[in-house]
Amino acid sequence: MSHFDVIVLGSGPGGYVTAIRASQLGLKTAIVEKESLGGVCLNWGCIPTKALLKSAQVFEYLKHAEDYGLSAKKVEHDFDKVVQRSRNVADGMSKGVQFLMKKNKIEVLNGYGKVLPGKKVIVKGEHGDPAEYSADHIIIATGARSRELPSLPQDGKKVIGYREAMTLEKQPKKMIVVGSGAIGIEFAYFYNSMGTEVTVVEYMPTIVPIEDEDVSKQLERSFKKAGVKIKTSAEVTKVDTSGEGVKATVKTSKGEEVLEADIVLSAVGIKTNIENIGLEDVGIATDRDKILVNDYYQTNIPGYYAIGDVTQGPALAHVASAEGILCVEKIAGMHVEPLDYGNIPGCTYCMPEVASVGLTEKKAKEAGYDIKVGKFPFSASGKAKASGNADGFVKVIFDAKYGEWLGCHMIGAGVTDMIAEAVVGRKLETTGHEILKAVHPHPTMSEAVMEAVADAYDEVIHL
Repeated sequence: MSHFDVIVLGSGPGGYVTAIRASQLGLKTAIVEKESLGGVCLNWGCIPTKALLKSAQVFEYLKHAEDYGLSAKKVEHDFDKVVQRSRNVADGMSKGVQFLMKKNKIEVLNGYGKVLPGKKVIVKGEHGDPAEYSADHIIIATGARSRELPSLPQDGKKVIGYREAMTLEKQPKKMIVVGSGAIGIEFAYFYNSMGTEVTVVEYMPTIVPIEDEDVSKQLERSFKKAGVKIKTSAEVTKVDTSGEGVKATVKTSKGEEVLEADIVLSAVGIKTNIENIGLEDVGIATDRDKILVNDYYQTNIPGYYAIGDVTQGPALAHVASAEGILCVEKIAGMHVEPLDYGNIPGCTYCMPEVASVGLTEKKAKEAGYDIKVGKFPFSASGKAKASGNADGFVKVIFDAKYGEWLGCHMIGAGVTDMIAEAVVGRKLETTGHEILKAVHPHPTMSEAVMEAVADAYDEVIHL
């Protein structure tokens, strides 16, 4: 039986990053993967969806070429080639992870892994007998998949999840997207841009419901302007797939209505992959579909750890990576501090993009803070106007007493690249006045951060 210092189950952005950091720290490391290296994120999530969204963005630019004094006639798209480009990008990234495994001398164990008592892992490949391995430390990073609702069972053809939405053989004429979190909104934007008639159904009163209410309202305006139909405070109670397309019964405050479409995309959250991986055999504690861990990702059973979507933190790729690095650094005896989950950025890559970190205005008030709020619209930004993307704004929230940066919320072109300023600022306990006095380059989209802070302190120049 081969013995390792660390065995990682799952090679997504939590697992493969964990394995690399473990190897860097001198630990003999193996990683178990039943499909393709890189997990959902690289193969079916973050990366290929961004490729699809880029195609949609370029298509939008071409359709509006005249706005820039240019001429682009007979602009068309090839749906198959758009999908194929996305798959090529994903394949390239997965091969990149293969290279990183070899570079860092990490043994890749191909097959379905299960944890066993006594700090062992059994791996069953497609061919051959199952093989057992032992390790001083076993880290579970098996991720999650699309969650199914009883009223919305997925058949993979007419009622689909995000995985099928990325590789449809034929572009649907009509699509209903159920759920308006990041996954639902990104696919709604993509398919609408490609020419599909899209309706978004959201159970909560606003779309992107975890975002600041001002951001949700702005995105709804932008989406409606682009032709997306939005139904909030609405619920799909049943679907009928017996005919040529799909009939979805939607319940709203006004009663019930039946919507017809070619495809229904269920984007109502995720379900963790914790079944059939040996948790019960080992005695690892779980609660409400999550593995219970402490601040350093240790489970209740010594030698077993869990990171990423299977634990109680936000189900985000960058969170899984950060958790994995922290976990193995603690194993290696380094001095580490628990992750600050209050300073995790969230991004949605539709157009306009959405990015945020920290408290919303509503949550800051509920927490009892006396706050200063500043807002700067991109319609007042020279760079945004010149680029032709003036939708959106930057909103900042500060504690009036001490100047603590409580939250930052952005909607607009490129804001997912801008939010890091707020994350770093908050990490360094930067005050509003320090942001104001840090000179921002002109003309840039990032100036809007400084201007929003200036607005909070009644010093705004360009409003």
